[in-house]
Parts: sequence; structure tokens; C-alpha cells
Amino acid sequence: MTPDDQELIRQRQKSRAIVMALLLGAMVVLIFAVSWAKIKAGHH
Repeated sequence: MTPDDQELIRQRQKSRAIVMALLLGAMVVLIFAVSWAKIKAGHH
């Protein structure tokens, strides 16, 4: 493999890692929002 090939693979891995981090963060926010809404609804 040439250094250019290795760089391309690293860029793809980095892109994939960023997408996974964003998806995980969005899931955490969604779970937090749903939990918060349930707690608020329970207090009324």
C-alpha cells in the first residue's frame, strides 16, 4: 500500500468515527429528552 492509500483509509476511518460520535450524541440527547418529558408528565 502506498502512503496515499493509507491516508485515504485514515480519512475514511475518521469520517466514520465522526458520524458514529454524532449519532451516539443524538441518541443520548433523545433519551434524555424522553426521560425528562416522562418525569415532567409524572409530576402533574
